[in-house]
Amino acid sequence: MAAGACPPAAVAQTPPLPRDEAQRSCWLQHTRERTQVRLNEPTAVEVVNLRDGDVVRSPFRVDFAIRGLGVIPAGQPHPKAGHHHVLVNTPLPVVPGQKIPFNDFHRHFGKGQTGATLALPPGKHTLRLLFADHDHRPYFVFSPELRITVSGPRSPEPPRWDPADPVASCRAWYQDERSRPRPEGQRALVANLRDGEPVVSPFTVRLAVDGFGVAPKGHGGPGLGHFQLEVLGSDGRLVRAIDLSHGATQASLFLPPSPYRLRLRFVDDSGRLDLVPASETAVLVTAQERL
Repeated sequence: MAAGACPPAAVAQTPPLPRDEAQRSCWLQHTRERTQVRLNEPTAVEVVNLRDGDVVRSPFRVDFAIRGLGVIPAGQPHPKAGHHHVLVNTPLPVVPGQKIPFNDFHRHFGKGQTGATLALPPGKHTLRLLFADHDHRPYFVFSPELRITVSGPRSPEPPRWDPADPVASCRAWYQDERSRPRPEGQRALVANLRDGEPVVSPFTVRLAVDGFGVAPKGHGGPGLGHFQLEVLGSDGRLVRAIDLSHGATQASLFLPPSPYRLRLRFVDDSGRLDLVPASETAVLVTAQERL
């Protein structure tokens, strides 16, 4: 077995829903927003854990999402894949074909990352994702500009919950919870769901990996891999298997009402060797809607 690879039996559990009743209710209010299937733009990029107007503490996490294209490290030409850039307090480039510069206003994630942790000073800032090819030339697939406010440095304690103002407390807690950096380490995870979360089908599953980059099959190497997602029924039988070997970082699931387990693997270029422990997320499909 390759160094750093995990045996197939290793399984990590997705963090559970909050134990606190008010926080749990707050989290579940936003489930549909986090999992909604969007078919109006077949190719799009977005920051999935932040919204325009959010107030966050620094450092904070930024989760990337791309649909219609795959992720691949810089330097590897691919007609249907590229890598992410975060534009900080700067506008989109206006010259077609011009390479994205390397500076504090243009953050490059050319190792195939699915997200990043940013540290910005207190005050107002703008963020935008821009997707580019192997040579850092934009595809001009970009997210809406997000205006955020950094309120100050992050501390271990969550924002104070005021029972007298549950709406404002939920808003502050949820923004902080979604932007909280994950602990150091290597892991693959479903980034937009908690273990045991009820969902309405169809729903989108956002995938993230820490400590590795994503690359389509045939373009892998040290520090690179791709996702495989298995949907297991309540009896443990395989309902659906999705091999995201083209470098995709999200999948849309169409499932009838029932409990399921989502088993996520992050594998090497062969598709057989786990690079991190598989992770499992229990979901309960409560209803099925027509698009």
